[in-house]
Amino acid sequence: MKDDKRDGINRESRAADDATGFTGAQAGSSRSHGLTGISATLVGLVAAASLLGGCGQTDTKPMDDEYAGNESSSAPGNGEAQGPKAGEGVPSASSRDGRQPAASDTGQYQDGSYALTGHYGKDGSDSIDVDLDVSGGTVQSVRVSGKSDSPVSRKHIDEFAKAVPGVVQGKPLKDLKVSKVAGASWTSDAFNKALDLARQEASISQ
Repeated sequence: MKDDKRDGINRESRAADDATGFTGAQAGSSRSHGLTGISATLVGLVAAASLLGGCGQTDTKPMDDEYAGNESSSAPGNGEAQGPKAGEGVPSASSRDGRQPAASDTGQYQDGSYALTGHYGKDGSDSIDVDLDVSGGTVQSVRVSGKSDSPVSRKHIDEFAKAVPGVVQGKPLKDLKVSKVAGASWTSDAFNKALDLARQEASISQ
C-alpha cells in the first residue's frame, strides 16, 4: 500500500516537472522572440530618423550670372563666388570703332564717343556692346546692349543695362570701375574690361 502511494506521488511529481519544463521552454522562446522584435523596431526607428534628418537639410544658392553662361554648372558650396574655369570665358574687350588704343592709360582723355564690346561667359559666348560718350574726362552717357544664348544671361544683361547708367554717368572716366551691378558679376567684369579699353583709346599721349 505504501509502495502504491509512493508510485502515485512520483508519477505526479514527474508530471509536474514535465509540465514545468515545457512551460519554461515556451517562456524562454517567447522572451527571445520579444527581444528580437524590439531590436528590429529600434533599428527601424534609427533608420527612419536618419532619413528624416537628411531630408530636412537643403542648400539654396542665389543665382547670379557667374553660372548663367553655362546652365549645366552648379553654384559653388557655401555661397562662395569662384572665378571662371579654363575655357569658361575670362572677361575681355574689343573695339567696335576702329580706334587704336594707346600703349597705356595716360589719365588725360580725348572727348568723343567710344564703341566697345565686352566678352564673357562660357567660351566667351556672351557679350555686351558698350557705347560711351566722354567729355572733359567725364562719362556723359552710357548705353549697353547684349546677346546670349542663355535666358538667364539675357535677364542679367537687361537688368545690368538698366542699372549701369545711374552708376557711371557723371563720373570721371579715370579709374572708373563697377562692382556687380544688379547682381551681374561677369557682366560687370566684362563692362570693366570695356572701360579699360576705352581709357586706352581715349588717352592723349604726353
